[in-house]
Amino acid sequence: MDLLRPLAEQLHALAPSCGRSRLVAVDGHAGSGKSTFAARLAAAAEGPVPVLHLDDLATHEELFDWTGRMLEEVVAPLAQGRAARFHPYDWNLRRFLAPRVLPAAPVVLVEGVGAGRRALRPHLAALLWMDHPAQRSWARGRGRDGPELAAFWDGWMRAESAHFAADPSRPFADLLVQECPEGYLWRKPPGAAPSQGPKCHRE
Repeated sequence: MDLLRPLAEQLHALAPSCGRSRLVAVDGHAGSGKSTFAARLAAAAEGPVPVLHLDDLATHEELFDWTGRMLEEVVAPLAQGRAARFHPYDWNLRRFLAPRVLPAAPVVLVEGVGAGRRALRPHLAALLWMDHPAQRSWARGRGRDGPELAAFWDGWMRAESAHFAADPSRPFADLLVQECPEGYLWRKPPGAAPSQGPKCHRE
């Protein structure tokens, strides 16, 4: 059994937060491993778990000003029990593409920087924070994307720092997720009610 299965089951057991769906945010710094973790968590579930990538809602001009699109195209239909239809942004063509369907599944993951922002938290069943330091996350992202995107990363880091200074997510996290050499550990934040302890997903 995939050892992320207990976490997937824990999320499925939560009360619905957005219509019939449990909207779960996976937030953290750029380069902290959100996309990979969300994909593995979705794969560990017994049923289909759609994943919305916030890179599909953000644009070059609006790195963090996508809240309106998220609420209108995703949250509103899910709250009514309907599948969402959002327009993904193409970062190469610099324009929005034809609508893409996001099913109103029992659990829907939203991964990306700012997924746990203030405007979305009332609609979330849980907020997971990838607990990886900003500078190390950014360095990993820079290394992944190469020198041709160095200027973009310079601007991104300033924008991300400003966003989290004004609208932090980590203080509101239900679980802190850490990468370990053998997979992942997750735990409740300090001061939260005690749980059964950290779990590890081994590759």
